[in-house]
Amino acid sequence: MNDRSSAKKNVKLGPLGAEPPLFETAAMFQESLHRFAEEEMRPVGMKLDRMTPEEVAAHDSPYWDVRRKFAELGFGIETLLSFEPAERAKMMAIFFEELGWGDSGLAISFGAGMLPQYMCAALGRQDLLEEFPDALLGCWGITEPDHGSDSLDPNRMIFHSQGNYGRPNCIATLKPGGNEIVINGQKSAWVSNGTIAKVCILYCALDQGDGPSTERGCVVIVPMDAKGVSRGKPLDKIGQRALNQGEVFFDNVRLPVRYLLAGADQFQDAVLAIHTAANGLMGAVFTGVARAAYELALDYAHERKQGGVPIIRHQSVAYRLFHMFRKVEASRALVNRVIHFNFGATPALHAAITAKITGTQTSFEVASDALQIFGGNGLTREYPVEKLLRDARASLIEDGCNEILAIKGGYYLIDGGRV
Repeated sequence: MNDRSSAKKNVKLGPLGAEPPLFETAAMFQESLHRFAEEEMRPVGMKLDRMTPEEVAAHDSPYWDVRRKFAELGFGIETLLSFEPAERAKMMAIFFEELGWGDSGLAISFGAGMLPQYMCAALGRQDLLEEFPDALLGCWGITEPDHGSDSLDPNRMIFHSQGNYGRPNCIATLKPGGNEIVINGQKSAWVSNGTIAKVCILYCALDQGDGPSTERGCVVIVPMDAKGVSRGKPLDKIGQRALNQGEVFFDNVRLPVRYLLAGADQFQDAVLAIHTAANGLMGAVFTGVARAAYELALDYAHERKQGGVPIIRHQSVAYRLFHMFRKVEASRALVNRVIHFNFGATPALHAAITAKITGTQTSFEVASDALQIFGGNGLTREYPVEKLLRDARASLIEDGCNEILAIKGGYYLIDGGRV
């Protein structure tokens, strides 16, 4: 083949774009997850998107069937954590990108469902991991009616000098003698899996007899069938409608102190740990959403004709598609890099924030461009691209709104020795 013909060759990329060949286990893992995302998650996600929040949470909802099939894949926390750090990072990035490609609402439901088990493993509590295994759907309770993204800033790094957190909405009291912890209050309507979960990893203020503190709070594993736990209505929202979210209330919920995962001295480290993991994996999920939008637009541009040719022959469409492709590739590369780094000895929150903001912003931009390529058809519910845009828009707010995260990330760049 001469140089000129080589230059014209259209090199076919892999299933994850310009990605070097995966090691054998990862390749099998990706193939299995992609099949599940395509055959199960995507069609069920479309069904759930058209249902009411109450129907999504109901016992006969299609959600429970796809959740069962997901569990049968065997990709739980213990399996993922059994890999060496470098392999685990690659597997986690693949795992959440493929789930996000299938349906971001389901991806976040499955991911949040693992967080109690993840933190039990991360904090060395094998006893609680055995008591609350992967089969139990989990939820993460951190934000409150009066406290959203500021809940992710327990060290007050970005608080205004005149700011005041105010009274927390949920308080755990450690009783004298240290044998029992009592929880009162509520978590906001944004608790993922909040009205359907079996176990909660609860982050809240701690009162050790000297008043509640949010800077020295606590992390508690809460069985959701414990006496005094109740739920609110499932939240009705614009996007990620497959993801159940709702309030959780605590009325004198009494638990043995062994359910305390992190006390006052470990609280800020525990916030850092879960926030770092969640932000990195959000980047992967929404890289998957961006990839889904790009692939749909690319297919449509080959099929749709205007002016007598497929619209991909129009320069503006080809130009737009290339930049969509570029953004997906850049997002994936950054997310892979960050997750790999953060499975090392010392994870960096500001690195995880770059993944979350880049992945989510990319998904919104690419989904918006995809809708533009679909034209009027993209505005209709007959095509899936409008759903992707709604799902992506929600991602700019959840797990810390991107504006607050960027400020916090910027403050981590300050070198105290130079200012």
